[in-house]
Amino acid sequence: MPDRFPPLNALRAELAAGRTSSRALTERALDAALTSSEAAATFVAVHAAQARATADAIDAQRAAGVPLPPLAGIPISVKDLFDEAGQVTRAGSRVLSDAAPAAQDCPVVSRLRAAGAVIVGRTNMTEFAYSGLGLNPHYGTPRNPWDRGVGRIPGGSSSGAAISVTDGMAAAGIGSDTGGSVRIPSALCGLTGFKPTARRVPLDGVLPLSFSLDSIGPLAQSVACCALLDAVMAGEAPVTPAPAPLAGKRFWLPRTLALDGLDDTVARAFDAACRALAQAGARLVDLDVPEFAELAHLNRQGGFTAAEAWWWHADLVAQREAQYDPRVSSRIRRGAAITAADYLTLQRARARWIATLTARLDGDLLLMPTIPVVAPAIAPLQASDDAYTQTNLLILRNPTFINFLDGCALTLPCHVPGEAPVGLMLAGCGGQDARVLAAGAAVERVLGDTHR
Repeated sequence: MPDRFPPLNALRAELAAGRTSSRALTERALDAALTSSEAAATFVAVHAAQARATADAIDAQRAAGVPLPPLAGIPISVKDLFDEAGQVTRAGSRVLSDAAPAAQDCPVVSRLRAAGAVIVGRTNMTEFAYSGLGLNPHYGTPRNPWDRGVGRIPGGSSSGAAISVTDGMAAAGIGSDTGGSVRIPSALCGLTGFKPTARRVPLDGVLPLSFSLDSIGPLAQSVACCALLDAVMAGEAPVTPAPAPLAGKRFWLPRTLALDGLDDTVARAFDAACRALAQAGARLVDLDVPEFAELAHLNRQGGFTAAEAWWWHADLVAQREAQYDPRVSSRIRRGAAITAADYLTLQRARARWIATLTARLDGDLLLMPTIPVVAPAIAPLQASDDAYTQTNLLILRNPTFINFLDGCALTLPCHVPGEAPVGLMLAGCGGQDARVLAAGAAVERVLGDTHR
């Protein structure tokens, strides 16, 4: 396995104690970003000169005793969806290659810089963020760190973000999540990923897929890493979440769809995680969730994603459809058939769906596998449209429930080290971000004890 960076708080301690420098961390990240076997398919742009200059400036401030912000000197990657001053936001596509560079940083990037992050580069992604698999025919597909001999998907759409972290090209990555695009690659690559309540982090200057569902979140090594990055991007004071007491804490196990079709590896890992949590005192209670069964019908025309993507892309598709990945443009085109009445009906149905499910959950969190299968091989998905479509739907299934809920969710690695990565998802309703992170910190501790 590639050599990852330690968690962010460990890096902060090393920097504060003078045992390393920002320049040393940055050179380590840049070396991996320029020489790794997956480097070319992981980054669409590496900011080597800018990163070194930022690192040197932070080291000089540290040497002078200047108080430094929480991410000072730590290398971070950002998805090719975020505006950075002077960079073209291509969103993993050739269609926007001749677009004008961004005039200014988007708020997410601006807040990361203000927190002292060293932005090492822009990561590759599924074109226009419209798939959960991570395949990109334009810039290549980085291979999952597990079983690179076979060549397995990284998950998407934040594919490069995940591989930048697994391969030590960044200490953490920033992605977007419309139907699981932070949680899917995190789960398939053995990382921790957090999808916050969408309204927590501003979407200004972030190229949209679906403005009703888009959210911004981190891919990193731990719950504390995700909490720190989420706080920075949300404009809040960073707080390391204290693990919530698990004794007597109720988690819902959804028996509708979410546990269907698990492969043997995922089923074993999920069952082992549930047993460990029960032994720690948590109450795991089965719950029928008829809303989950209703969602496919509500989204039968393509849902908010198709409708809102078509609104943004209609002119570009008319002018440059030949430059799109056809598996992306065909999904965008579904939105052309969605009428204003269809769209308003879906909005009303979603509001009812959220209210009903929120009441059913009664303030407690859902617990389920993030993805029902381990990372599949790339080649069969490239070769078959049917395999691509069916696998994409399966991998998106569980994460999508939470985006439609306007909720928040954390995925944690729950596999035995050395085996295929499997993600465990804790999810709550909108605004329960602190509760999800605190519960996640407790679950992370239990799973860590189990696997030691």
